[in-house]
Amino acid sequence: MNPPDFPADGIVTERLRLVTASRADAEALLAYQTENRAHLQPWEPLRTDEFFCLPAVEQRLAAMEQQMNAGSALHLLLRGRITGAVLGECNFTNIVRGPFQACFLGFSIGSRYEGRGLMQEALGAAIEFMFRHYRLHRIMANHRPENLRSGQLLTKLGFEREGLARAYLKINGAWADHVLTARINPHESHE
Repeated sequence: MNPPDFPADGIVTERLRLVTASRADAEALLAYQTENRAHLQPWEPLRTDEFFCLPAVEQRLAAMEQQMNAGSALHLLLRGRITGAVLGECNFTNIVRGPFQACFLGFSIGSRYEGRGLMQEALGAAIEFMFRHYRLHRIMANHRPENLRSGQLLTKLGFEREGLARAYLKINGAWADHVLTARINPHESHE
């Protein structure tokens, strides 16, 4: 089930279709995460072998569905328009309303698909959707300083550096610094 205002066919770009994550995607997501385990390891929390088992993926997807139903997140899978294969993920989490009107963006793409502009294409469309349909004021995205690809991508997407958080998240088993960035909704008045 899609969140309100989410297109039934997903968000369609030139090469991709962004669809909401659901339990029906468990096997495809498991294949993506297993294939990219080593590729994503430096940028993610330490993962046990159990993380890469179908029941654990199904449990994570059920939690994602609950978050989307509650309006606190939007979890998207990036699928190739031709093949339908899962190429990556993007997640808008911790959606806060009231005077804040903001969320956090997280994303990953498979190693086979890096360097083709696919993530920029996907995030450009997804961010526009979040600003227009969720009417958020601010989207925040943080990355490790040594993750140059993510930093360059966020800059291309209009995110501005706001600072550096020391020992911000425990990544791959160690506390890691993160560059803090954000993008403000260009469609609203900032007065």
